Amino acid sequence: MLLGQVIGTVVATQKESSLMGLKFLLVRAVDENKEPTGATVVAADVVGCGMGEYVLYATGSSARQTRATDNRPCDATIMAIVDQWEVGGEVRYKK
Repeated sequence: MLLGQVIGTVVATQKESSLMGLKFLLVRAVDENKEPTGATVVAADVVGCGMGEYVLYATGSSARQTRATDNRPCDATIMAIVDQWEVGGEVRYKK
């Protein structure tokens, strides 16, 4: 899983029928200091997160390992909302 921050939404009124009912969000990868580290991805939200929240997301075949995305053409899925992370005994983020 990867650490990221929700930075936007994606609305697609025309899509593959197997994607109906999924909410799509823009997620930017971040490091342990909340600094951006990579590309922005469109991820299916299966946990109900909101704008600005830090999340754990998976890409590739791992993104299809949830009940909501099983057998659906998803390449990125938000799987958890982060409450806190700690590095070397120092709390770097707390919700």
